[in-house]
Amino acid sequence: MKIAMIGTGYVGLVSGVCFSDFGHDVVCVDKDPGKIDRLTRGEVPIYEPGLDELMAKNVEAGRLTFTLDLKDALAEADAVFIAVGTPTRRGDGHADLTYVMAAAEEIARTADHYVVVVTKSTVPVGTNRKVAQTIRKANPELEFDVASNPEFLREGAAIDDFMRPDRVVVGVQTDKAAEVMAEIYRPLFLRDFPIITTDLESAEMIKYAANAFLATKITFINEIAALCEKVGADVKEVSKGMGLDGRIGNKFLHAGPGYGGSCFPKDTKALARIGQEHAAPMSIVETVIKVNEDVKRRMIDKLLDLCDGSFNGKSVAVLGVTFKPNTDDMRDAPALTIVPALVGGGAKVKVVDPQGRHEGEKLLPGVSWVEDPYKAARNADLVVILTEWNEFRGLDLKKIAKHMTTPRLADLRNIYGQKDAKRAGFEAYVSIGRRPVETE
Repeated sequence: MKIAMIGTGYVGLVSGVCFSDFGHDVVCVDKDPGKIDRLTRGEVPIYEPGLDELMAKNVEAGRLTFTLDLKDALAEADAVFIAVGTPTRRGDGHADLTYVMAAAEEIARTADHYVVVVTKSTVPVGTNRKVAQTIRKANPELEFDVASNPEFLREGAAIDDFMRPDRVVVGVQTDKAAEVMAEIYRPLFLRDFPIITTDLESAEMIKYAANAFLATKITFINEIAALCEKVGADVKEVSKGMGLDGRIGNKFLHAGPGYGGSCFPKDTKALARIGQEHAAPMSIVETVIKVNEDVKRRMIDKLLDLCDGSFNGKSVAVLGVTFKPNTDDMRDAPALTIVPALVGGGAKVKVVDPQGRHEGEKLLPGVSWVEDPYKAARNADLVVILTEWNEFRGLDLKKIAKHMTTPRLADLRNIYGQKDAKRAGFEAYVSIGRRPVETE
């Protein structure tokens, strides 16, 4: 099959590379000359483990190319995927479909044969029908079908998620479109991965409902963690006890400083807006959005308590600012709430993150970037663990505490334990969902 992929952002690039590894002929299209130039030179503009090697392999095999010209990409294409951004629209919380509709119009003006137009971007329910209307209006003579194929890629594990998915969701209106999509995903079908073929609206809704449920799960355990701190329970033990129930499961039950990233914040807001527009309020989702912001602010209060009520003049080392490990994504990361509060309160902040500096330098003004966590912690009054990178899981806590001015640790990912901190010589330690322990 020949596939055109419009958009070389996170979803588009990962999908294009993986489709080419299935054996398909894939052409990735983007309007950014600089990005296409970098890709053509073999440079990957995003950080995703293993993506650079897989891209190089398929480029060398001749199955993967990059272009600025949609006409070249659409020549003899069986399907064209729309994988452009759908950011939250200012003011109303809805997904901005400007780029999606612009891509649809350009496809209509460019395509000259039957093609399946597949929406890979996360879009509100009803969008695929609007895409079809846009194409028909722009080119009434074009023979085409639309399909919804939402992505379920976890940043940091996207290739594995694409190659070994929990499920593939395909929404179609015609048998012909279903046949094309089945052929595209044939390698997964042959290995018995679940492929759900449904209608357009159900496919669109599955994506939002799944992400909203996971965001709810994270937010629920964060509220339980706050209660655990009050009653003397341990949220890690509570999570373990809950997760062993097969109806609940143990994933997304790890307490922390709140969810972030490219999906959960945007998709929960969009789903809440969809509910409002259809007079079916998503009350649970709306509460999740509010509570998640409250969780981030509660982290600031924890840090203030560790700093005797004031950040002014304190030296703080922050370990990790991306919203999760194994990504360079800073979108809606808890760090974007917490670090500015430290800086705004008068703290001198040093930041360590294996991949976050490129984006972080623009988003976190007023901080110093350091490569080594031990160097960042030297003469610090507080060390804050914000992202659970592997590099931070085996730190020599004694070495860190020894060289701090006041050895205090805020472990906001529960990587270490109270006993670990006490043995290392920290005079104060807080985590999530556990009682703070003041060492003797």
